[in-house]
Amino acid sequence: MKLGRLGVWYSPDKHAGAQQIAAFVKTVERHGYDTLWYPESRGYESFTVAGYMLSHSDRLQIGSSIASIYARDAFTSQRGMISLNQLYGDRFILGLGVSHMPMVEGVRGHVYQKPVPAMRSYLEAIRKGEAGADEFPICIAALGPLMLKLAGQMTRGAVPYNTTPKHTAEAAKILGPDKWLAIEQKVTIEADPIKARALGREELSRYMVLDNYRNSWLGMGFTEADLSNGGSDAFIDAMVLWGSVEEVKSGLRAHFTAGATHVAIQPVHRMGDTSGRDAMLAALADT
Repeated sequence: MKLGRLGVWYSPDKHAGAQQIAAFVKTVERHGYDTLWYPESRGYESFTVAGYMLSHSDRLQIGSSIASIYARDAFTSQRGMISLNQLYGDRFILGLGVSHMPMVEGVRGHVYQKPVPAMRSYLEAIRKGEAGADEFPICIAALGPLMLKLAGQMTRGAVPYNTTPKHTAEAAKILGPDKWLAIEQKVTIEADPIKARALGREELSRYMVLDNYRNSWLGMGFTEADLSNGGSDAFIDAMVLWGSVEEVKSGLRAHFTAGATHVAIQPVHRMGDTSGRDAMLAALADT
């Protein structure tokens, strides 16, 4: 399995129902994007919605970004990954992650373990006794150096989220050659800084209360002041590219220059503005 240059990141939970999910999948495929990535949170179960999206596409790859290791045991994830690829022409990428303590303990009722050892044990279980495990289309959510190193050692690569080109450059060095480095990047084509930053703050608010992301941002050089009161302008501008089409494209290309092998564009838009969302994807498809 190969990973192309551009993808899209978008939550199926934002859609009003099955028909809207199917229509969006077709839109992403029509514009020529390589992979559609999606999260697992409180809504659709990861493998179920992956099968649905695969069934409504012909060439588009579908990647979980991420499926929680606390949602199913390693054997189930392995069989789900293999089953989806057998049924849908090798178009499913299993992106795994350790999720966040509020989701793991508060929602799922599990005990949140130390992230790197937990992920290592899970990957070992998926790979155990399987010929060709090195070629499994698996990547992991990795922000810090230890998780990135693990991604390079045991998977096809990493799917970092909420990062910067500087982080991308550091991640590429840690992962090593011939690994996927699939970066998620939020964008909004909006020239008004007040409107653009308001959209960015609304989108980022759910992440700014999670320790994993806050610690990662502090490690990137942002300060507690940057993460206070909805986020400083500099922080928001780094997390959500905004401006003209060409300005946004320039920001996306910065990740490729830094070493990304794939960039997944997450359109940030007003609630319900699906036409604006789709227009952004059309405009950025040739980045």
